[in-house]
Amino acid sequence: MPMNQPLTPSPFTDEEIVERVLKGELDLFEHLMRRHNSRVYRTARAILHDDDEAEDVMQEAYVRAYEHLNEFEGRARFSTWLTRIAVHEAFARGRRSKRWVELESALEDAFVSMSDRSSPEQQLGAVEMHTLLETALTKLPDDFRLVFVLRAVEGMSGAETAHCLGISEETVKTRLHRARGRLQALLSESLDPAAPLVYSFHLTRCDRVVAAVMQRIRSR
Repeated sequence: MPMNQPLTPSPFTDEEIVERVLKGELDLFEHLMRRHNSRVYRTARAILHDDDEAEDVMQEAYVRAYEHLNEFEGRARFSTWLTRIAVHEAFARGRRSKRWVELESALEDAFVSMSDRSSPEQQLGAVEMHTLLETALTKLPDDFRLVFVLRAVEGMSGAETAHCLGISEETVKTRLHRARGRLQALLSESLDPAAPLVYSFHLTRCDRVVAAVMQRIRSR
């Protein structure tokens, strides 16, 4: 399917798609990527230094997931299993490059993603909040920042986050509480409404990652 045409959403669950991919329907793997690209990107971006490295990690995580797809046993949700792989790949990349998170402003993306119906004042307010949140996140310890992104931005449960990071749910709760406390000192009541804007994952990036991964796994 050409990358400039939208992919019709699959009616199958992640687990059903995994089963069908394992039976030879390779093209269905694209549905899994498009469903979870935003989460995988945000996870990698919360750990690594920049967008390009996050994209590289996304590709490696998807290829690794494909290579080990027969090991997915369904004891956790597929999205959780995939996110855990992305976390491991991102930390491995970070250890190799010794470059850690320094979140960058994404003002241009924020403007592009806004509705044309928004007033200039509304657009400016949203961009300012987006920038404030990303700036505040740079001041958090790595552990707090990653938990915040998975829980508050991606909406993962405490159990899923704990599974992805290999820590207890109580530790997740503690780190999230402390992360919120530090962020709220800067953002007050406007923190949570701005969270979905963090690490926006746009269609062009989605298409690029999907095309690269599908080419790699088809060549195997």
